[in-house]
Amino acid sequence: MAEKILVVDDEPSILQSLKGVLEDEGYETVLVGSAEAALEEIQRDAPHLILLDIWLPGMDGMEMLDRVKKTHPTIPVIIISGHGTIETAVRATRVGAFDFIEKPLSVERILVSVQNALQVSRLEADNLLWRQKAERRQRLTGESAAIVELRDQIRRAAPSHATVLVTGENGTGKELVARSIHFLSPRKNRPLIEVNCAAIPEELIESELFGHEKGAFTGAQERRRGKFDLADGGTLFLDEIGDMSLKTQAKILRIIQEQSFERVGGSKTIRVDVRIVAATNKDLQAEIEAGRFRQDLFFRLNVIPLHVPPLRERLDDIPLLVEDFLNELSQESTLGRKEIDPEVLERLKRYDWPGNVRELKNFVERLVIMTPGRVIRPHDLPRDFVAQQGRAPGGEDPFRYPTLKEARFHFERQYLLKKLEENDWNVSLTAQNVGLERSHLHRKMKVLGIRGDNGGDASPGRS
Repeated sequence: MAEKILVVDDEPSILQSLKGVLEDEGYETVLVGSAEAALEEIQRDAPHLILLDIWLPGMDGMEMLDRVKKTHPTIPVIIISGHGTIETAVRATRVGAFDFIEKPLSVERILVSVQNALQVSRLEADNLLWRQKAERRQRLTGESAAIVELRDQIRRAAPSHATVLVTGENGTGKELVARSIHFLSPRKNRPLIEVNCAAIPEELIESELFGHEKGAFTGAQERRRGKFDLADGGTLFLDEIGDMSLKTQAKILRIIQEQSFERVGGSKTIRVDVRIVAATNKDLQAEIEAGRFRQDLFFRLNVIPLHVPPLRERLDDIPLLVEDFLNELSQESTLGRKEIDPEVLERLKRYDWPGNVRELKNFVERLVIMTPGRVIRPHDLPRDFVAQQGRAPGGEDPFRYPTLKEARFHFERQYLLKKLEENDWNVSLTAQNVGLERSHLHRKMKVLGIRGDNGGDASPGRS
């Protein structure tokens, strides 16, 4: 579709001349002789670009430019005038004009300016679309109490410049928390640089973080900027910070304190303004006691602590997460949008998801790819998943859980799910059979993420 250009001038000869030139280049043109008529046209069908004369009957071009920039700030406006002055050009540029061209008009100058203005407009539109998609992908999905509280903590922490420490198991979405903090902060238009500390070899991590000078070590053939340098003015996300060596931890501590560093092999002090968001799946207090993590660095990082809960503690969020994944997959593949049977959702909510949200996302992608129909139904669930759900609580290896708390949580949840199913999800009868007070069983179910109502019966799908 041809891009539409609105030409606003009270001289018919100028209008016809520009019409011929622009349409020869493939643009669609709309011609009007006054600012009032132009504003009506913009309201009816906004153009991609406006060529605007300053001297018009009634409302002049400068007033119209001001109005357009308030109502349609993304439309580029090129000012044309036979009575131009430097003062007028400066004023028009300050109000928001893309360019200022004096009459008599040069066809070549007009076409170059139009092409440049439209190109910039396209890039700005693409950038806006990219940012909107990026910001949507940073959203923490869910309405469970834990996620609502976490989102509220992020909103309060983001506007500050304080260091944030994000904790949680692998796959819970710690990187989403870091990105949310960045995009909600005053630094959102500056770089967000991510570093996986566990993925960088120990001998290279200092060079990766701080950069190096030419000749600093074998293979250093030119100067290289490090991640701290690249993140200047923005945010540096240090993922898996518990895997850093004590030597590197000491340098990180200094940078946080002084906001300065030297490149490897260099002596020049480089000053930066970087906000640190760190994340780990380790218990840093235990790492400190074991002598593997510096206590002073922990105190520096733990200014604002945020914890991302595991998926098994917010199973009611699974339908919302699955909906997000289905939408995302439909946009990224040629398979189209698939729906999911409610019974499948209920079965997904009866699984512990040791790999957390990441495991759920991968599983949904597997279902979308391998299900031939448009609706994912219970018989489409993989055999290994069905077998895992049907396994008795004692049939799994309890030693795969790192802590007694997690093993107990898993066992109690599987045990009560099995007993509830045996008693057709009658809470009162189940409580009697397992030796608990009915109110105590309800509290247990809530803690373990087992849905039920407040009456005598419960069911997997009842809220």
